[in-house]
Amino acid sequence: MALDPRLLEILACPQDKGPLFYLGDSLYNPRLRRRYNVKDDIPIMLIDEADSVDDDEHAAILARVEKESIKPTF
Repeated sequence: MALDPRLLEILACPQDKGPLFYLGDSLYNPRLRRRYNVKDDIPIMLIDEADSVDDDEHAAILARVEKESIKPTF
């Protein structure tokens, strides 16, 4: 299953309140280079549980976003 599109319309980063990219298994904030995991179709939107992303992974995620035309939330 995937996240409900209505939920994606309102999801925002809990830290900077900006949009995220839904990657299936996570939500990504490119501004802070922070990834929020999605477990059992539930986004874990806790700042302390987010993963930081290094330069290489950030570039790979942005390339995927562009290649797959992934739109940001809201």
